[in-house]
Amino acid sequence: MSQLVKHSPPSTVPAGSAPLAQAHMPKWAPAAIAAGSLLVGCGAGLAAGWHSRVQWGLVSALLFVLGTFVITAKVENIRQAKDRVATSLVWVCFVLAVVPLLSLGWVTISKGVEVLDVYFLTHSMNGVLDAEPGGGIYHALLGTIEQVLIAAVIAAPIGLLTAIYLVEYGKGTLAKAVTFFVDVMTGIPSIVAGLFVLATWNLMLGFGPSGFAGALALAILMMPVVVRSTEEMLKLVPNELREASLALGVPKWRTILKVVLPTAIGGITTGVMLAVARITGETAPVLLLVFGTKLINPDPFTGAQSSLPLYVYEQYAVGTDASIARAWGAALALIVFVMILNLVARGIARWKAPQTGR
Repeated sequence: MSQLVKHSPPSTVPAGSAPLAQAHMPKWAPAAIAAGSLLVGCGAGLAAGWHSRVQWGLVSALLFVLGTFVITAKVENIRQAKDRVATSLVWVCFVLAVVPLLSLGWVTISKGVEVLDVYFLTHSMNGVLDAEPGGGIYHALLGTIEQVLIAAVIAAPIGLLTAIYLVEYGKGTLAKAVTFFVDVMTGIPSIVAGLFVLATWNLMLGFGPSGFAGALALAILMMPVVVRSTEEMLKLVPNELREASLALGVPKWRTILKVVLPTAIGGITTGVMLAVARITGETAPVLLLVFGTKLINPDPFTGAQSSLPLYVYEQYAVGTDASIARAWGAALALIVFVMILNLVARGIARWKAPQTGR
C-alpha cells in the first residue's frame, strides 16, 4: 500500500534567521497620543473661534480615541487596536466624570472661602438686609442638622428593617408589593413628598410649618435609598455564614443580628450616608414645609426654620454681590457638612466591621 506524504510549502524565512517579532507600542505612547490630541483639539478650537472649553475637550477626546485606533492598528494589529480603543473610552469617560466634579469643587471653594469664617458660621441673618453685606448661616446650619438628624432617625431603622424582611423573610405577594413600592418611591420627585406631608400633616392634622414637617418629607425620600442599598448589601453576605450559624442551633433572629448585620455593616453605613447626602441638599420640601426664617429657631417642632439649601436659594435669588457671596459660602459649608458625615460613616464602618485574624 502506498502512503500519502504531506509536503509542507517551502518556508519563506531565510535559513539561519529568526522570525520577525511582533511590534509593540511603547508604554509612553498613550500619554503622547493624549498630549497630541489635546494640542490639536485646542488648536482647532482656537482656529474655529470656539469660546467654550467644553468643545475643545470633546474634540480632543474624539481625536484621542481615533488616534489610538489608527496608530495601534498601524504599529501592532487590528485586535490590539480594538483593545486600546476600549481602554481609551474608559479613560475618556473617567475624565468626563472627574473634570466637572473638580471644576465644581474649585469654583465653590474659590468663591465660598471669601466669606466662610467664624463670624459667618456663628451669626444669623437677624437684622441684616439681604442686599447688605454681613450676616451668616448659623440659623440655616442648625436647621439642616436638626432636620437631617430627625429624618435619619425615622428613615434608617424603617429602611433597615424593611430590607431585612425582604432578604431574610420576604416571600410571596407581600414581598413583591413592598419591592414594587420601594422602586416607585425611589424615583418620586422631592416636591411630591413635600406636597404629601403638606396635605396630611399641615392641612389635615392642622400643624403649622416646622422643621419636623420638613424632616418627615426628607424621611420619605431617604427610606427607599436605605432599603435598596441595605438590601443589596445583605444579599452579598454568603449563605454559608447563615447556614453555619443555623446549624449550631442559633435562632434566625440572632443569626441576623450577630452574623449577617456585622458582616454587611460597612456597606449598610455607606448606603445610609448616601441617603443622608441625597436629602441634605433638598430645597423643595423645605420651602413648602419649613418656610425659612432669618431668626435662630432651635426648636424643630414649633415655628419656621431655615436650612442651608433654602438659604442658598434665597440668597442667590436676591442677586446682589453680598447675597451671592453668602450663597457660595453656604454652598461650601453644605459640601463640607456632607463630607464630614461621610468621613464619620467610614470611621464607624471600619470600627464596627468584623476583624479577621491572619
